[in-house]
Amino acid sequence: MPELPEVETVRAGLLDHVVGRHIAAVEVLHPRSVRRHVGGGVDLAGRLAGADVVGVHRRGKYLWLDIRHGEDTFPVVVHLGMSGQMLIAQAGTDDHIHLRIRASLDDGNELRFVDQRTFGGWHVDEYLHAATGDPVPESIAHIAPDPFDPAFDVDAAITRIRARRTEIKRALLDQTVISGVGNIYADEALWRARMHGTRATGGLSRAKVGELVGAVTEVMGEALKVGGTSFDSLYVNVNGQSGYFERSLNAYGREGEPCRRCGAIMRREQFMNRSSYYCPRCQRPPRK
Repeated sequence: MPELPEVETVRAGLLDHVVGRHIAAVEVLHPRSVRRHVGGGVDLAGRLAGADVVGVHRRGKYLWLDIRHGEDTFPVVVHLGMSGQMLIAQAGTDDHIHLRIRASLDDGNELRFVDQRTFGGWHVDEYLHAATGDPVPESIAHIAPDPFDPAFDVDAAITRIRARRTEIKRALLDQTVISGVGNIYADEALWRARMHGTRATGGLSRAKVGELVGAVTEVMGEALKVGGTSFDSLYVNVNGQSGYFERSLNAYGREGEPCRRCGAIMRREQFMNRSSYYCPRCQRPPRK
């Protein structure tokens, strides 16, 4: 699943290509891609046709487009799921094999939602206006701010993590605690902080959790500079290009390879129906 650096790369591409554009027509080609939209594909297409895209935003792993239709402005939330792609293509070029939604723009291009596994999708939402901060779509208001959000409060995030009374990697993956972090960047941050993912949050000092939050911010910032991490063709930016952070990974996917810090052989273990990668010397598991 794309994590914060990958989704932010897509958002930046959409900012350049779709903001200020008029949507001439929308075609929904697969019902699962609009299953979260109450009115279904016909209603979503009708809401967007004739509208203008006036903004594009992100919280954690979620995107939304600000849509203006007459006097009405509303968000269209986009979740990429496991394999969703937001691609810009010239009208008339061959359709992508897993094209699910097509939005025709007034500059001769199309915004295409391509999703092989159909776990992602679009839906029209309503803004939730909080007492402080910018409005966010109601359906993702429970998602915590991410480290690059102006509303992100480091001290509050540390407090939430320590209060969870769970394993530290579970806390990092909980999008209501700190958003944008998935399996890849959790493993990378834990490696940088020399911490095993099964350490209990309640036993960690504020300073140690703060170090980990700093590592999360650092590693995702570095990934963002090179377009995120691409292990296969399922994650690409709006122009179909892959990210290059895979070359800089220190933990994720490196089972059987030497730790770049101490030389010990990296290991993999099962965690929450996924894999965790760690160094047995730098990141000693807690005593049972």
